[in-house]
Amino acid sequence: MVARIYRPARNAMQSGKGKSQDWVLVFEPEVPRSIEPLMGYTSSGDMKQQIKLRFDTLEDAESYARREGIAYVVQPAQEATIKKVSYPDNFRFDRKAPWTH
Repeated sequence: MVARIYRPARNAMQSGKGKSQDWVLVFEPEVPRSIEPLMGYTSSGDMKQQIKLRFDTLEDAESYARREGIAYVVQPAQEATIKKVSYPDNFRFDRKAPWTH
C-alpha cells in the first residue's frame, strides 16, 4: 500500500487557482483494473483507489502517512510559469511575424 503525495496543478481551462494549493494523498493501485465481461465497464476490487485526502501543508500529509504507517512518495510541486502577454503587442508595427485574424 504505497501512497503518493502531490499538489495538483491548476485547471488549464480556468484562470483561478481553486483546489490547487492543497496537498493530496492518494493510494497507488495494488491490482490492475479489469474490464467486466457482461457490460464492458472498467472495474477494480481495490477500494483504496477511491480515497483522496487533502491537507493544507506537505508536512501535515507526511505526518499523517507516518502516523498511520503508510509508505509514501512525495511528488514535488511544480509552480506555474506566468507569461506576461500584452494585448497591444498584437498590433505593434515591428512584429516579427504577421498577425491576422
